[in-house]
Amino acid sequence: MATNLALDDKLVESAKVLGGHRTKRAAVSEALEEYVGRRKRRRLLELFGKLEWDPDYDYKAERRSR
Repeated sequence: MATNLALDDKLVESAKVLGGHRTKRAAVSEALEEYVGRRKRRRLLELFGKLEWDPDYDYKAERRSR
C-alpha cells in the first residue's frame, strides 16, 4: 500500500540506527509491529483480576483427550 507520510527525519534516522535497519521502510515497519504488539499486551494485562479461574481444571487431561 503506497502511503505518503510526513515523518520526523531525525526520529526515523534514530530508529534506523538503533534497530540496525538499512531502510526507512524497515525501521517504520518494525516500529509499527512493536507498537501494535505493545497495545495488544496492554489489553491483555487489563484482564488480570477480571476473569474467574476454575482451580479444578486439569489442562493436561484436556490435552490427552484430543
